[in-house]
Amino acid sequence: MSFALPSVKVKPEIPDHFGFKEGSFGVQDVMTNGLASARPCTDSAHPLAVSEMNYRKNVDKMNLALLRNTQGLHAPLRIAMEQRSARKIGRLPFLPSSNIMLDTLTGRDLEIGPEDIFNTAEFMEVSGQPHAVVERSLGLL
Repeated sequence: MSFALPSVKVKPEIPDHFGFKEGSFGVQDVMTNGLASARPCTDSAHPLAVSEMNYRKNVDKMNLALLRNTQGLHAPLRIAMEQRSARKIGRLPFLPSSNIMLDTLTGRDLEIGPEDIFNTAEFMEVSGQPHAVVERSLGLL
């Protein structure tokens, strides 16, 4: 019996075919296909890479489906509304935003990842003059 509820188990989105043209030795034939650029070779190196890139999205979908099945439709709607409002709230355009409110809602404030170490404001490549950036965002320039 399904009770017309969505499945709690999230199905990952993995393509069936990765587009590799293999020759007789299991590698690409350079004389037939030409030299491959670096980008298509690194896009889908392994099926787990696609799963890892979509890990956070799949976990969020699973949690929202579980909440919908246990507590009803209001719980995922309320959480989605809070997350959407947390994404909209920001600082002035020339100041970097830490998104601490969104990180707290999603539970990412308890994790330490590479973006916490290498994505600090002192390493930002782009910084503009504050007055010019605000005038551009307001449409005055």
